[in-house]
Amino acid sequence: MGLRQHQLEALENLANGKVLCGSVGSGKSLTAVAYWYTTICGGGLTPLVPRRSHIPCYVVTTAKKRNDREWDLEFARVGVDRSDENGDAHVISWNEIHKVENVAGAFFIFDEQRASGSGKWARAFIRIARRNRWIMLSATPGDVWLDYIPLFVANGFYKNRTEFIRRHVVFDNFAKFPQVQRYLETGVLENYRRQILVDMPVERHTVRVRRSIHVKHDEELYSRISKTRFDPWKDEPVQNAGGLCYLFRRVVNDDSRRYAAVLDVLKRHPRVVIFYNFDYELERLRGLEKDGFSVSEYNGRRHDPVPEGESWVYLVQYTSGAEGWNCTISDTMVFYSLNYSYRVMEQAEGRIDRLNTPYSKLFYYRLVSNSPIDRAIQDAISRKKVFNERAFIGLKS
Repeated sequence: MGLRQHQLEALENLANGKVLCGSVGSGKSLTAVAYWYTTICGGGLTPLVPRRSHIPCYVVTTAKKRNDREWDLEFARVGVDRSDENGDAHVISWNEIHKVENVAGAFFIFDEQRASGSGKWARAFIRIARRNRWIMLSATPGDVWLDYIPLFVANGFYKNRTEFIRRHVVFDNFAKFPQVQRYLETGVLENYRRQILVDMPVERHTVRVRRSIHVKHDEELYSRISKTRFDPWKDEPVQNAGGLCYLFRRVVNDDSRRYAAVLDVLKRHPRVVIFYNFDYELERLRGLEKDGFSVSEYNGRRHDPVPEGESWVYLVQYTSGAEGWNCTISDTMVFYSLNYSYRVMEQAEGRIDRLNTPYSKLFYYRLVSNSPIDRAIQDAISRKKVFNERAFIGLKS
């Protein structure tokens, strides 16, 4: 098994508690398996030399990667057969992390950053990290400093979340909800982040061509909702910021002119992946089937595989399919609506930008309007931030 130069360099820099930070499709999975096989178990790769010790490896990944058995191929490259139930390689989803919470003396690969926050997954991650050796794989390990708390605690920089917040976080006392006003001692945080991140830059043969397609929306309806805070679809007043933003986005996204823009892209590109947010968008996009296109879906209800053939459309919901699958037979992606998170958008782009894609140029089309909410979301994405609904409504009220 041969590793590329960028993978070999990353392999030398990896150590317990590190985060292998490479762009989507850069080969992080194989690098992680190679690290377990060589450094943890004492085997060799060139040529393949048997391991001296059999320390079990647990991969905690997305449910789709587990179901598609993508990790089986990576383990097979180092001669490990995943079909052996009593073997050393185990793959579970983040939803199953509680099943291995008490494992000790093993090696863990945490695939994708799901340990942010203070929920069950973050607590289980810290408990596992204290009893085992581990690394994490992530193209985007954190949007804000709060996302790094579990990683910093797992590495022993802080005893717990409370200590981190007491030392580094100042909340806005006048906000109606917990909102960070500023962070303290960010130089210390930058230093800790540098200690745990192992960058794996890769020289790609692909070029990402990003184009914004500007589409119009019903400005009169948008303005009326903004003034009255009233839902015209349910015929009732709006109760909160999230509900108001949802209405703004529906006015913008559920517009026939946006659908027409998709049809225009499909005239030029035969195989297209389309990302969307809401069910009403999906209902409109399903009209493509009536317009003669072969349509498949990946969302919370349907898990159609990547289509085959000369011409097709793959409708993918951000929450279900922004990661965990790859496509090397398409060079085109359409973002029917923008996602609030830069991290999610980056993960989505990586579905077609793989090391083994035959294309040298990849096209990404973002459908955007001149509405205040679209402009605000674009601004957040450009700054690699998460769009904040409450802050947006606060600025507009």
